[in-house]
Amino acid sequence: MTGSAPIIAFLACKTTMPGRGERRGDAYESDLMTDAISQALADHGLEMRIVDWEADLAEFDGVSLALLGSSWNYQDKPQEFIAKLDALEARGIQLCNSAEIVRWNARKTYLRELADKGAATIPTIWLDDVSGDDVMAAIEAFDCERLVVKRQIGAGAEGQEMFARTQMPDTSWRFGHKAMLQPFLPTIQSEGELSFIFIQGELSHALCKKAAEGEYRIQSLYGGTESHHSPSDDEAAQAQKIIAALPFSPPLYARIDMVRGERGQLLLMEAEMIEPYLYPVQGPELGPRIASAITNRLAEKVPAS
Repeated sequence: MTGSAPIIAFLACKTTMPGRGERRGDAYESDLMTDAISQALADHGLEMRIVDWEADLAEFDGVSLALLGSSWNYQDKPQEFIAKLDALEARGIQLCNSAEIVRWNARKTYLRELADKGAATIPTIWLDDVSGDDVMAAIEAFDCERLVVKRQIGAGAEGQEMFARTQMPDTSWRFGHKAMLQPFLPTIQSEGELSFIFIQGELSHALCKKAAEGEYRIQSLYGGTESHHSPSDDEAAQAQKIIAALPFSPPLYARIDMVRGERGQLLLMEAEMIEPYLYPVQGPELGPRIASAITNRLAEKVPAS
């Protein structure tokens, strides 16, 4: 290991790396994460290095542990991403979260496994591709007015489509990806999406994400905003049940995204464990919590999960 302080790599991508030219519109979120984590790591005697996950392996020399921070293009090249994670682990670098977890979490079909374990999820139809006829058939099957089509491997709502009975795709339209089809839930616009941030299996903080006027996507790229949310005991317990249902020990970090159904129950949208934004502004203790967990993992020398 080079230097006196153990090095923690924060994995970014070309458009979230600082000083690399044009950046994504939400790259500031990556900056907020690195600012919150780097100082907390320094307080534990650890050094943080921001590294493009596609960089040569030589750039990871001296790294003890790598955080999958803002590698927000992984869904466009998932096989290459997982191959790089395997290569890093082969070099003895702990990953948070591990390649095993990434394999499980990358394709949204993990939601079926969690549903089998009792998680309340949004009704979903899974298809290898989607045509206009498939959209109408799903609308009829769900008896809904609007339908959302998502990529099974995707992030940040990129490539997502929404259709309505009165606004159907052209007859020649194809989605072009393995897909999941879900009824649109109006509470996404009226109440917003609730996110629960867990560090080492314990709830750190929660927030409510709301879409901009006339929009349904809650990400900042589409004008979405977020605010701190104080969860009720029942809300926290429902999110904790998702963590308990995971087929592995609690990961270093997880973001459980939920939306309220028509009967008032919280439904799981996603369990994000690859490279989720963890909202340090709404959770000022995030950095210290992550730094403490990393320090413990390095001391125990256990495989990162």
